[in-house]
Amino acid sequence: MTSVIAADKTPERVADKIKVGLVQINNSFSNQNYLPYSVGLLQAYAQRYAQEPHRYEFLLPIYSRVPVGQGVQALKGAQIVAFSTYVWNIKISLEIARRLKQENPEVLIIFGGPQVPDRCEEFIRQNSFVDICCHGEGEPVFLELLENFPDSDWSKIPGISYLTDAGTFVDQPKGERLKDISVIPSPYLEGVFDELIKANPQESWIALWETNRGCPFSCTYCDWGSSTQSKVFAFDMERLYKEVDWFAANKIEYIFCCDANYGILPRDLELTKYVAEAKAKYGYPHALSVQNTKNATERSYAVQKLLSDSGLNKGVALAMQSMDKETLKSVKRHNISIDSFQELQKRFTQDKVETYSDLILALPGETYDTFFDGISRAIENGQHNRIQFNNLSILPNAEMGHPEYQKKYGMVTVESNIVNMHGSLIEDAEGIIETQQLVIATDAMPKEDWCRTRALSWMVALLYFDKILQIPLITLHEVCGFSYREMFEIFTDSNLDDFPILKEIREFFLGEARKIQNGGEEYAKSEEWLNIWWPADEYIFIKLTKEDKLDDFYQEAKLVLTRFLDAKFISMPLILHEAIKLNRSLVNQPFQTENLEIELWHNIWEVYQAARQGVKIPLEQEVRKYRIDRLSANKQSWEAWYQEVVWWGNKKGAYLYKNVSLLEPTESRESVPQTV
Repeated sequence: MTSVIAADKTPERVADKIKVGLVQINNSFSNQNYLPYSVGLLQAYAQRYAQEPHRYEFLLPIYSRVPVGQGVQALKGAQIVAFSTYVWNIKISLEIARRLKQENPEVLIIFGGPQVPDRCEEFIRQNSFVDICCHGEGEPVFLELLENFPDSDWSKIPGISYLTDAGTFVDQPKGERLKDISVIPSPYLEGVFDELIKANPQESWIALWETNRGCPFSCTYCDWGSSTQSKVFAFDMERLYKEVDWFAANKIEYIFCCDANYGILPRDLELTKYVAEAKAKYGYPHALSVQNTKNATERSYAVQKLLSDSGLNKGVALAMQSMDKETLKSVKRHNISIDSFQELQKRFTQDKVETYSDLILALPGETYDTFFDGISRAIENGQHNRIQFNNLSILPNAEMGHPEYQKKYGMVTVESNIVNMHGSLIEDAEGIIETQQLVIATDAMPKEDWCRTRALSWMVALLYFDKILQIPLITLHEVCGFSYREMFEIFTDSNLDDFPILKEIREFFLGEARKIQNGGEEYAKSEEWLNIWWPADEYIFIKLTKEDKLDDFYQEAKLVLTRFLDAKFISMPLILHEAIKLNRSLVNQPFQTENLEIELWHNIWEVYQAARQGVKIPLEQEVRKYRIDRLSANKQSWEAWYQEVVWWGNKKGAYLYKNVSLLEPTESRESVPQTV
C-alpha cells in the first residue's frame, strides 16, 4: 500500500514491520462492490500520524463476502486485525476472527462499527477471541492501539472495552469527538485504495462519500444520532472537490453519500453543482445517492432538483417513516416537519421529479388505523410513484435497542435471516447467515394487527405502486372524491368469497406476513423466477402473468369495484370499464407482437396524468384514441421480463407502456354508450 508520511517525519528503516489486516465486508450489488471506506479511514489516519509510519505494513483489505477459509488465508501473518461491523457482516466477521485466533493465538483482534454494542460485556465474553471492542470515532483510537502494540497496555486509551488477563471487564469512556474532522486524511486522495483497485481489475467499484459527520436528530430506531452525539462537523470543501475529481478520474459510476442529512448545510448546493459539472465534463459519476435533510425545505428542494436535472439520481427519497404525529413523538422524530415533506412532495410532483417515500411498520405508537390513514394521506399529497414499506428492525446502539424502551411500548421481536430484496437464493456454503431482530408487534399494533398491516402494505404496493390498478383508483378518487383508504379496504377488508383470485392474493399476503412473524424471511423466494427473493407484491404480479390470470384479475376487480359503487348508489359502469380497460392495456407483458390502438369515450388518460402531476381536470365525454407502444419495451423471454421489467422497474413502478394520443378531443356526447 502507498504510505503517506507527515512532512516533519523522516522515514526510518524498521527491522520488523507490524502487519495489519483490515476487514470491512459489504454486500455486493449487480456485480458491484463498495470500496471499504471505514477501514480505509483507519489506515489513512494511521499512516499520517503514526510516530513511525513505516513500522506498519497494511495488507489488502477484505471488502466482500468470501469463504471463511479464504478470508483467514488473506489475513495470514497479520499481527493486528481490525473488523468494521454492521448487521450485514457481523456473523461472518466473527467466524473469520474466531478461526484466525484459533490458528494464531497471538494475533490482536479488534472489533468496531455500529454492530458492536456500547454495553458490550456480554458480547466480549461470548466472543472471547475478540480482544478489544471500540466505540465511537475509530481513527484516533485505532492509532493508539497500533502505537501501544505489542505492549498491550490499553488502560489509557478512551472508547474501548476489553477483558483483563484476570477476566475483569474494563469499559473505558469515549473520548471527545474530533471537532476538526479535516485532520482525518481522505483514503481516496492518500492512495489507500490504489493497490486494491489494481489487484482487482474485474471489480466495478461503488464509493462511499462522507462530506460531514453528525446528525441533529435522535430518532430512537436509528444509531446515527446517538453515535455522533448530534453535532454536525464538516470536511473542508477543497478536500471534497478533490474527492469528486478522484471519483471521475477512476470512473466510479455510483457514489453513496454517508451523510445523515445531505442538504442541511448551505454549501451542499455548491457541492452538488460540482458533482454535476464533473459528470457533464468527464461522464462520471453516473449517480449520487443521498439521504435527504429533514427540515430545510427550500435548500433540500434546490439540491434534489439539481440532482434530478443532472441525471445524478433516479428519484428523490422522502423518508417520512410515519405520517402520525403521536408516533413521531414516540420515536423522537417530532422535530421533523410532516408539512415540510408534504410541501416537497407537491413541488417535486409539479416539476415532474420522481419521489419515493419510506414508511416503517410497527413504530411505537403506530396503529393499523394510523398507518392506513398515513398511506392514504401520502398518496393524496402526490406520492403516486412508490412507498417503500420497511419492517422495523432493532439496532444494538439505538435507543430502541434498550430493553426498558422495548418494555415501555410492548415491543415483540423475532430473529429473522437477512435476505436482500432480489438477492440470490444461493445459500452460504458454510451456513453463516446474518440475522436481524424484527419487530412483529407492539402494544399499539398487536400481532394480528401487524399481519394485517404488513398484508395491507403489499396490497397497496401491488394495486397502486405496481400500477396494475392505479388508473381506475385515481379516476374514482378524482371523479367521486373517494379516499384511497376506503378504496383499498375493498381489497383488504371486504368479503371476497365470490372473487377467488382477489381472495387468493389477500390470503397469500397474510400468509407471508405470518411467515415473517414466525421468524421467516422478509421476501418470497422463487427458484423458477431468476432464483431470487421477490417482494410479495412483485411475486403476485409475476404469478398472475405466468398463470395467465391477469384478465380474470381485472374482471374480478371491475365487479368488486362495481359492488362498492352500488353500495354508494353511484352508477358509472362505462367510466369504470374504460379505466380498467386502459389500465389492462398498458400493463407491460412479455411476448408482444404488435402495438395496440384503443378508443375511449372519456378523457380518462388525461385525468389520470393530470392527477399524477398534482393538477385536477374535469372528466369529459369525448372520443379519445391512443396508440400503446408495446414493441419498444417488448421482452421475448420470461427471464428478460422478470429482470428488466418487474425487478428493475420496482423503484419507479415502470410497469406501464408508453401511451400516445392519436387525435384531438372530439365532442360526441350524444353517441356515448351508457352501459357496457
